[in-house]
Amino acid sequence: MNMESAPLIQFENVSFYYTDEFGEKLPVLQNLNLTIAEGEFVTIIGHNGSGKSTLAKLMNALLLPAEGEVRVGPWKTGATQEVWKIRQMVGLVFQNPDNQIVGSTVEDDVAFGLENIGVPPAEMRERIDAALKAVGMAAYAQRQPHKLSGGQKQRTAIAGIIAMRPRVLILDEATAMLDPQGRKEIMELVRRLNREAGITVINISHFPEEAVDADRVVVMRQGKIFMQGTPRNVFADVTRLQETGLDVPLAVRIQHYLSANGVPIPPLLHQKELVEELCRLFLNR
Repeated sequence: MNMESAPLIQFENVSFYYTDEFGEKLPVLQNLNLTIAEGEFVTIIGHNGSGKSTLAKLMNALLLPAEGEVRVGPWKTGATQEVWKIRQMVGLVFQNPDNQIVGSTVEDDVAFGLENIGVPPAEMRERIDAALKAVGMAAYAQRQPHKLSGGQKQRTAIAGIIAMRPRVLILDEATAMLDPQGRKEIMELVRRLNREAGITVINISHFPEEAVDADRVVVMRQGKIFMQGTPRNVFADVTRLQETGLDVPLAVRIQHYLSANGVPIPPLLHQKELVEELCRLFLNR
């Protein structure tokens, strides 16, 4: 990701409230400022109720800020006449793919959004084929979605989004219902889309392992940004994260424990790095 890229999404002093049955305001986001650059891969982590999913819906104009301003490209989300353009630019993949799949076949499902925006048939065919190939689902084009695995359903949902050719792909807890292999496959897919197609990716997750390869990690707490920075910098502060009840990747947790007990292992992120460091220490004994 080019760190000189222009801002694509901007939150300026954004607050958001829900109102309970008694008319009381329940704050979700509080005076939040955040900028996401074109081509960036950002992972947003935090507890349930920290404001992560609300953040995603504000980026897609499914929600509008109570205070402050959200800009997507040249448009303010509060300008209702631009909502359609914003939602074409920002694709949102939800936790449960069954809530997004509407077609009787995988191919029909990917075609659904294209039909709604009036894409010509020849171009539609090209986009469907390219999207299914990109997510590894070309061989399943005529399959019925309800017969697919969870990971395959989520790939189909992502294909339906990228066929629309968005500049931003948001995954709102999109791997939460998948097994570890399914999560790994989806994360490899979106990293490839970011790297090869230049799609800006915003991954909202409660799995810290999904953040280790991001350009930036944003940690949410009680509607505010608690920490942000590179994965290496954020996860280096294990004590601060754990004091707030947030977990860290397994390799980071083991490294922190060993270092605290006199085993000289430098900060790291990946299990492969941990194994290499342990082997080095063993061989140098």
